[in-house]
Amino acid sequence: MGIRLLATFSTAVMAILFSVPAVGQVAGEKKAGTSKAWKAPLASDGHPDLQGTWVNNMATPLERPAQLKDKVTLTDAEVADLKERADRIFKNGKSDFGAGDAVFMAALANVERYANKEATDSSSGMGIWEFDNRTSMITDPADGRLPAYTPEGRKRQAAFGRAALVNFNPAFTEELTPLQRCITWGVPMIRTSSYTRYFQIAQTPGWAVVVMESIHDARIIPLDGRPHLAQNVRTWNGDSVGHWEDDTLVVDTTNFSSKTNFMGAGENLHLVERFSRAAADEIRYEVTVEDPSTWVKPWTALLRLKHTDEKMFEVACHEGNGDTIEVILSAARKREQAAKEAAAKSSK
Repeated sequence: MGIRLLATFSTAVMAILFSVPAVGQVAGEKKAGTSKAWKAPLASDGHPDLQGTWVNNMATPLERPAQLKDKVTLTDAEVADLKERADRIFKNGKSDFGAGDAVFMAALANVERYANKEATDSSSGMGIWEFDNRTSMITDPADGRLPAYTPEGRKRQAAFGRAALVNFNPAFTEELTPLQRCITWGVPMIRTSSYTRYFQIAQTPGWAVVVMESIHDARIIPLDGRPHLAQNVRTWNGDSVGHWEDDTLVVDTTNFSSKTNFMGAGENLHLVERFSRAAADEIRYEVTVEDPSTWVKPWTALLRLKHTDEKMFEVACHEGNGDTIEVILSAARKREQAAKEAAAKSSK
């Protein structure tokens, strides 16, 4: 992203510093005692105002669980039951920290305690998760499941899964994932956890900026109709260009690095993201993911981002800090030494 960041840094900063509040200046907002339908607020460029801080509190799993394969939506009673179970499991501080689909799956299984051998903390620090009637974030395919992986995609996904383990034993720093090295959490915006789920959006005429809480990434997105960068220019989070389709901001992203790994997809990854205001306190975020070298067909997922007045603080993670490279590699060397000592002892 260095080429575009250098050219647009001042624009991005101005966009964030002088953004118009997303809530409170709603054109056509429904007033008390009237029947006028709610309309999205407009920014200075005349397009819907997406600005503000937004949070992904949804417990909805990415894929539809096998137990719910014929169930696209849950009843209100079933949602209330899952929420009650999750509160019982995670709010007593006795369960391990849960991220990703863990909260939903633990509630669905109705376990007494959620256990995760890779967790480094208890559930006491978990945020508030919201259950809705959906059984998967994936809306296409209709079964709510990821399409089949290609043979090459399966290999890359398996390698990524091994590298992502906390107890992964790397020989070199290059074998660590970008997330472990605190380089980037990556895009699209569906891999969040209890403490990296906030996003700040700012916009000016011709530009949009999405600042991600995790590893303080800032995606600077031009909306002036320019083409993508040349194919030989590759970045961790790809090259994003956007445009408006009616009331929806559409962002097209290509040019990913060959070292990028999103669920097995890398340099051939192509994303089409859609941001639209669904209500005064909600943005509908929809992303279509395509990589013919990884999946047999594209797939689409939908997130509901809720507006919050909370401040978005920095996640103190940067490449080379004491909690990443040094600690992980020193732990690996200690495991190697312990293995050598055990082998020597057994040979006596």
